[in-house]
Amino acid sequence: MTRLLVSLLAALLLAGCASLEPAVPITGGDTFAGRLSVRVEPIGSAPARSLAAAFDLRGTASAGSLGLSSPLGSMLAQARWQPGSVVLVTPQGSRRFTDLDALTREVLGESVPIEAWFDWLHGRPWPGAASTPQATAAGFDQLGWTVDLSRFATGAVSATRREPLPPVGVRIQLDGS
Repeated sequence: MTRLLVSLLAALLLAGCASLEPAVPITGGDTFAGRLSVRVEPIGSAPARSLAAAFDLRGTASAGSLGLSSPLGSMLAQARWQPGSVVLVTPQGSRRFTDLDALTREVLGESVPIEAWFDWLHGRPWPGAASTPQATAAGFDQLGWTVDLSRFATGAVSATRREPLPPVGVRIQLDGS
């Protein structure tokens, strides 16, 4: 058991020391940074899946980057996109995807609308799809997601997708708020 724990610790330390190629500078658009958590709820015998990381989101819905870091500051992954190209870079290498939806489906097992985040983090619906204001709360429904802006003044935005199953929740806390 001790050897197993030492091996796991060594693997974690080596992964933490791995470096990614430098990010291509993104010109124009927005810059957001903070903490992000994504939770895919359990359904049937499938267990819950979750991701929590520091994040850095830059650019626009059509060309940008999303970096994810561990609590210790090690880069876990970086997605970069531009029209016709999405690349995910991790310490294990890089992979190409046709679009951001394909990337999130592969990595999280579910679609997450990263393109819409640029507007959602400004407290407004994404202009690329219809939206409906929520009647009883601060926020709106868009792309099958309920976007909660009740804590927007403190830099918190959350979004929940109930259908199709499984339910998925995204919580973002921006730095400096």
